Amino acid sequence: MNKEPVSRELFDEVMVPNYAPGKIIPVKGEGSRIWDQDGREFVDLAGGIAVTSLGHAHPGLVGELEEQAHKIWHLSNVMTNEPALRLAKALCDLTFAERVFFANSGGEANEAAFKLARRYSWEHFGPEKHEIISFKNAFHGRTLFTVSVGGQAKYLEGFEPAPAGIHHADFNDLESVKKLISKEKTCAVVVEPIQGEGGVLPATPEFLQGLRDLCDENDALLVFDEVQTGVGRTGHLFAYQMYGVTPDILSSAKSLGGGFPVAAMLTTAKIAASLGIGTHGSTYGGNPLACAVAHKVIDTVSQPDILKGVVARSQRLRKGLESIGERYGVFSEVRGAGLLLGAVLTEQWQGKAKDFLNAGLDEGVMVLVAGANVVRLAPSLIIPETDIDEALERFERAVKTLCA
Repeated sequence: MNKEPVSRELFDEVMVPNYAPGKIIPVKGEGSRIWDQDGREFVDLAGGIAVTSLGHAHPGLVGELEEQAHKIWHLSNVMTNEPALRLAKALCDLTFAERVFFANSGGEANEAAFKLARRYSWEHFGPEKHEIISFKNAFHGRTLFTVSVGGQAKYLEGFEPAPAGIHHADFNDLESVKKLISKEKTCAVVVEPIQGEGGVLPATPEFLQGLRDLCDENDALLVFDEVQTGVGRTGHLFAYQMYGVTPDILSSAKSLGGGFPVAAMLTTAKIAASLGIGTHGSTYGGNPLACAVAHKVIDTVSQPDILKGVVARSQRLRKGLESIGERYGVFSEVRGAGLLLGAVLTEQWQGKAKDFLNAGLDEGVMVLVAGANVVRLAPSLIIPETDIDEALERFERAVKTLCA
């Protein structure tokens, strides 16, 4: 097996060109630090897009993975397995959920959620009640169904015709939902508590409560996409707990596995009954390796001191970003919750978020973008304060260079 060093140029030779990766190739990670092929060190404020919730090579996760690797790697869903049952029990104990379906990615968890919503309404109200209301600038995945429910036309271009029966309202605008919702036709309203790819834009409490009330009035299910906001990201285990608004179905992925691919759809026993035997499935969903790691993540992140630490780290990071914004006139606001933050670029810097990402890499700090006008941060939930301070120093140097 060839393990010779490879270059970024090899990507263009052997990979489908749907990504445009940067010029560096990371080869090692520990905590909130990453090293590339040349030994350059970076402070990681990107977290693999809100995935590495406990940092890189967390000893507890490595230990769980190694232990399970010596037991059993895979079983078909003709049989169940111990790690999957333990993880499902933990998720039910810690949330509103009574039933769990496991998958491998956020897109798959959302696919299951949307299929369940339609199936439930079909069983209880008939085939006419199948329409889904989502929101402009939303992002729910890359399958044809989930990208259609998402509210960004650019991701659907060239893949039409899209599945029918999907409508898009304006985020944080309850009146726009009232114009679309129907007791006869609407089966579900799907919303991110904080729009991630759409610019790290939080929903207002009044908006989410209004959606809950509208769904109740119209016999529709409320679906929360917590792929990006879940598993401690906001300082609560799930964002619905921060808002005090309980959905009927919730999707989780990203931080759930701390870097190992795993996802979950959570719901009640009554609603779950509509996904009877043979109605849905996943070859790798509930994989023992993934579930063993995810159980350790949930057990760790759900501890009160960890969640309190997210809030403290958020304040430190937000304050630092706001100071940089004030000194250099680059950010109009810093929004989000917990360790999912978005620094919104001022008018003169509109459209240049990627420049900040690249400048950050040059100074040894990894950040993200959320569209062209927002710099997004989603680091480890346990990133040391010293790493936050150093990352901010490096990022300020990057901003200073851009402004020069």
